[in-house]
This record gives sequence, structure tokens and C-alpha cells, in this order.
Amino acid sequence: MKWLCAGLAITLSLPVAGMAQGQKGTEAAGTAPAAQTAQKAPASTASPTVNPDTYVIGAEDSLQITVWKEPSFSGTLPVRPDGMISMVMLGDIRAAGRTPTQLSNDIAEKLKKYIQDPVVSVVVLGVNSQKIFLVGEVGHTGPILLTPGMTPLQAIAAAGGLTMFANQKHIYILRGVQGKQQKIPFNYKKALKGDNSQDIALEPGDTIVVP
Repeated sequence: MKWLCAGLAITLSLPVAGMAQGQKGTEAAGTAPAAQTAQKAPASTASPTVNPDTYVIGAEDSLQITVWKEPSFSGTLPVRPDGMISMVMLGDIRAAGRTPTQLSNDIAEKLKKYIQDPVVSVVVLGVNSQKIFLVGEVGHTGPILLTPGMTPLQAIAAAGGLTMFANQKHIYILRGVQGKQQKIPFNYKKALKGDNSQDIALEPGDTIVVP
């Protein structure tokens, strides 16, 4: 019985070992093609910072424009202060005020004169148009990058906080609305106490004045 059991054990171990070796061989054989496939896969064109369907392109933004299989039409382009970009053969195209999706559609439509069924992607590499400005009694005056949902309290903190001479109750925001300048009051002390009425949603181009 002991010999039979041992023989059985040996008999059973051989196919198992063979299967293990076969599996290792299969895995080894599949490793190289998988790695090669990963290397050949094109890089994702999705922007990690902006939504291509909702973000509105502005002056000074940096765009990566890719036309599939057409490197001569592809490249990194800055949005000029007049809101335009320049492309080979197409000339000037308005980018400011358009979403990346809308701009890619505009470019694709213009490229149909030269390319059959062009595939265009637009990615915002640098968000430089979304700025606000701080002047007066803050640690650092000048422009700062506007982040989504930023409040005046957060903007002041990003600018180094208030100086000891700041009038915390009479801060205000200057905003251009339809060619006119609007003055929005902001009370720093109330904001520190958690007053929700002071959570004013800042907009690009706003200027926070700290007297």
C-alpha cells in the first residue's frame, strides 16, 4: 500500500509539474508581446485638469492639437491675446470662448478641404487665462491662478494673507460685467467666522482690492 501510494503520488506529480512548466512557458511567451503592445499604445489625449466639454479656452492658454496621422498639422500652440491660434494651411482660428471639444470640431471641419475624415483632439496643456488680481494690503500683490470654486478668503490666503494695515471690513471685488465695473463688498472678519454670505464665487478677471 505504501509503495502504491508513493507510486501514485509520483504518477500524479508528473502531469502537475508538466502543467506548471507549460503555464510558465505560456506566461513567458506572452510577456514580450504584452510589453510590446503596452509600448506601442498611443498616449491618452485626455486632459487631467479640465473638462473638454465645459472648460472655456482663454487668452494665454497653451493647447496641444493633434490631428491623427497628420504631424504637419499637429503641435503645441499658444492662444494669443486676441484669442486666436495659427495653424498650417488653416491660418488664424478663434480659440478663446470655445471649449476644447468645440475647437476640435471647428478644426476638423476646416481640415476637410485637405484631409478625408480628419480626427482632431484638443488638450489644454496650460491653464493661463483663469486669473484674478489682488491689490492693496496683501502679502503679494498681482495675478494668481483662479482654481475652481475659489473664494475671496482662499485667494487672499494664496496671496500671503493680509498685512497689519488692512481694513478687513471694507475689502471689495471689482468685476467687469457687460462693459461696466461692478463693486462687490467682502467682509474678511465675517468670512473667518464661517459666514456663508461671504463665499463669493470668483470669476476670471476679478480684482480683489484690500484698502
